[in-house]
Parts: sequence; structure tokens; C-alpha cells
Amino acid sequence: MNFPDQLLPSALLWITNVLAAVLLALLAWSAPWKRLVRQDTFNVWMGMCVGLMLMWSIKTGIKPGLNFHLLGTMLMALMFGARLAMVGMAVVLVGVTLAGSAGWTALGVNWLLTGLLPVTLSYLLFWIVDRKLPNHLFVYIFVNAFIGAGAVVVLTGLATTLLLILCGTYSSHYLTQNYLPYYVLMGWSEAMMTGMAVTLMTAFRPAWLATFSDVRYLKSRPSSGD
Repeated sequence: MNFPDQLLPSALLWITNVLAAVLLALLAWSAPWKRLVRQDTFNVWMGMCVGLMLMWSIKTGIKPGLNFHLLGTMLMALMFGARLAMVGMAVVLVGVTLAGSAGWTALGVNWLLTGLLPVTLSYLLFWIVDRKLPNHLFVYIFVNAFIGAGAVVVLTGLATTLLLILCGTYSSHYLTQNYLPYYVLMGWSEAMMTGMAVTLMTAFRPAWLATFSDVRYLKSRPSSGD
């Protein structure tokens, strides 16, 4: 998922670097940092960033740029909300880039594909489920954390594949036969990891989930009489 230098056209890399820098500056400025301090979860946010750095380092690949690793974006979005999750994914990407797992000139496009896009999809799916389905613990865990996490990985893989095809980096036949199908397997692994982590947090550390509320998901509410 993380592209090395010189894999994509240089013009695209510089455009995405500028775009990513502007978006990150806006996100960092508007992110609810006070909430992390007020809820005493700043260390949890930093710990998640470090944990994802380690998880992203455990990867496999077949050719330059065609590597696979778990994302953790749905988990970050459910724990901290969209803006803090996006900034956190930038911290993760800088860490893995320092470790040599990605290219510095590809930092912008890597963040847009593995940070901004999947977090946006994650929070969008949560927003839709939150408004269309009942407020139930099973819905929160199974639909958001399990199904949502898996779907986000598959959609991110599809976006990555489309970019590589449009740039002519690899042929569409090769990518659709030897790269894209593996995202289904990665989606299952992501779903299991996120589902188990969210299940444990709802039971033992609900304060770590910014999108979760005991009152809303666990306590029954009186009928409205409609």
C-alpha cells in the first residue's frame, strides 16, 4: 500500500504532497486536541500511532508498491473521530517512512491513499450506520467495526489499484489477477482485528471510543409512543 519513490509520475507526487500538506495543516489546526487532554486519552492516541507503526511494518509484497498490511483506520476513526484519526495516520506514515518502508517524495500520495481516504470512508460508514440503523451494541460492533473495517480495506485496495492502472505503473490484467483479490483476504483480517479490539474496549475501556456511549448503546430508552 505504501509507494516507494519514483514509482509514480513526479508531477503527481508533488501535486499530492502540496495537497496533503494543506489538508494536514487544516486538520491539525481544527482537530479537537482538548478532548484528548480532557478525557486523558492523549497517551492512548500516541500509543495507537506507535502500535500502527509496528503493525504496518509487518507486511508482505510481490513488487515495488504492491505490498499488503493491515490499516487500522476504522479503529482509529471509532476511537478518536475523523480529524484526529487522519492526523494520527500521518504520524504513522512518517514513522514507517523513517523506517524505510515508504518513499519521502511519495509521502503525500501515500497519506491520501492510506490515511485520508480510508479514514473518510470509515467515518462515512459509521455516520450512515449511526443514522439508519438502531442504536444497538451489536450494530455498533458487528456493522461498524467488523463489516465496516473489512469494506474500507477492500475499497482502499480498489483505489490503489485504479491509481496504478491510470499511471501505467503496472498492467490492469496483472493488478486485477495478482494484487486486487488479496485485499479481500486483508479485509477479513482487518475486520477480525477491529471487531475484537472494539468488543474489548466497549466492555473494559468505553472511554477510549469517542463514537461510543453507554447510555445510547447499552441502556434501553422508553418508547416514544409513535
